[in-house]
Amino acid sequence: MNTPYGVGIGWRPEISGFVAELPGLRFVEVIAESVPAAGPPPDGLLELHNRGVTVVPHGVRLSLGGAAPVEPARVAHLAAVAQLLAAPLVSEHIAFVRAGGLEAGHLLPLPRTHEAVDAVCANIARAQADLPVPIALEPIAALFDWPDDELDEAAFLNEILERTGALLLLDVANVYANARNRGTDPVALLDRLPLERVAYLHVAGGAERGGFYHDTHTDPIGREVLELLAELCARHRPPAAMLERDGHYPPAGELRTELDAVAAACGFPVVT
Repeated sequence: MNTPYGVGIGWRPEISGFVAELPGLRFVEVIAESVPAAGPPPDGLLELHNRGVTVVPHGVRLSLGGAAPVEPARVAHLAAVAQLLAAPLVSEHIAFVRAGGLEAGHLLPLPRTHEAVDAVCANIARAQADLPVPIALEPIAALFDWPDDELDEAAFLNEILERTGALLLLDVANVYANARNRGTDPVALLDRLPLERVAYLHVAGGAERGGFYHDTHTDPIGREVLELLAELCARHRPPAAMLERDGHYPPAGELRTELDAVAAACGFPVVT
């Protein structure tokens, strides 16, 4: 990302006033589908851009992991939003959200098979052909693994990144959630990923429910996630890390404390 090292936050209309008042903010991420392709951007985003804050469009509906080819209109929208916001890159998920004409309404995990690698790489290539900027790919948090998996998570991600040349959007909370639910070591995964390819990080809170750890985006960041963030940044500090919050927003003081905790774990300047 062409921006100084620093901390960002997911821009949401509910906290736009709070975000606008953060003096040391380096970047924000906005859900691409919430921005009209023809503009104007939502209130507040243009002002952030004009003061030098990088705005990154984050897609949630491309369904890059679907068996069907990615829809050109969705790629065109993401491209138009990137141009509208002068974004240095865009991001999307290694997941699928529709199949057979049905919309899941959720990000669903792919089977980690060679066939799935072929399908997702083909869709990424289709998207890259029509995007004006690089794309960063985010592995999702998953509550289950498919029974016919042929690759472990690191091998699956590495093959996709190698074949597509894409960047990596690494969600530290997702890494923690998946490792906790699978009973594996999250640090062992970090040691097998190309951390030099990380465009930026996500950090979010979660909670234990029904015997599983859920990446909720509505709970405070736990100590274990912050410790994993610090472990990652000790290995390779990425350009930026951002706080994800979606609903149940706490008072401004608590949000500032979370942002400062992310900054401290990464060794970045505080934004507040």
